[in-house]
Amino acid sequence: MKFKLDENFGTRTQSLFQESGHDVISVIEQGLQGCDDKRLYGICRDEERCLVTLDLDFADITRFNPEGGRGIIVIRLPHNSSLTILEKLVSQFLETITKLEVKDQLWIVEINRIRVHQK
Repeated sequence: MKFKLDENFGTRTQSLFQESGHDVISVIEQGLQGCDDKRLYGICRDEERCLVTLDLDFADITRFNPEGGRGIIVIRLPHNSSLTILEKLVSQFLETITKLEVKDQLWIVEINRIRVHQK
């Protein structure tokens, strides 16, 4: 699967995707850090990549409709999080996509659960 990691993810997170066999590129690699959210989402759609972000703005389906795209994944970190917790949430997500399709959907990944926006 093809993913784009938002600017709040580092190379360690990117390697988790690569180790799972996914095609992943980061916003930083493309020099898109700080770009407008609408523009970023448009680029993801054009590139047919699923956006993975910590930015809760992307959970607003009235602004970022997941239908017709490869999906939006919002990772929800608890307060006072650590890199270990982030990696756990990413691993939880990567395990789940082996069983379920994310295309056209918004997923909110939280500790021990994934909420999927229903059409």
